[in-house]
Amino acid sequence: MKKNAGVTLPNRYQQGVLDAGCDEAGRGCYAGPVFAAAVILPEDFYHPLLNDSKQVSAKVRETLKTYIEEHALSYSVAMVDVDEIDSINILKASQKAMHLALDGLHIRPEFISVDGNYFISYQNIPHQCIVKGDGRYAHIAAASILAKTYRDAYMCQLHEQFPQYNWYANKGYGTAEHRKAIEDNGLSIHHRKSFRITPSQLSFFE
Repeated sequence: MKKNAGVTLPNRYQQGVLDAGCDEAGRGCYAGPVFAAAVILPEDFYHPLLNDSKQVSAKVRETLKTYIEEHALSYSVAMVDVDEIDSINILKASQKAMHLALDGLHIRPEFISVDGNYFISYQNIPHQCIVKGDGRYAHIAAASILAKTYRDAYMCQLHEQFPQYNWYANKGYGTAEHRKAIEDNGLSIHHRKSFRITPSQLSFFE
């Protein structure tokens, strides 16, 4: 048990086993892939700034990313692209991304802890869904950091090709600026066509 910004974060939900924390990033975005990460931490893992990726700055996330990659027993990051999101829907795509991340671990977990309230069983490994788990357990927080930093870097690369949407700043989320850019420029190949984001539908999000 380690203290983090006044909160005690156990490293694992299931103690005494190889427990992989899982989380995704980008599920609610208008554009870009959905990313997911799986992380197995050592029992003595600790960083004083580790928290849910939404609760720390971009600079701190980058520091944590490096620390997690250097100290995790195993970690993996995966993505599912826009075409597949539109084909199978974002919920299934998020689940697939988490399964792909678990596939990438070089250590097979004995238990899986997932942020949120829904998970499709993976290879008959027992799991637990934990609402707001990225702020309650270090291994899920670490997964949230990796998923977020990898996705943000990817969206910054896409920004170079499509600067009119300013994905460097909004990372594909439905900000007012992004919605205005869609009104002015239409949808790009990286926008999720299955989402209600065309100009005639933008009022849906008001």
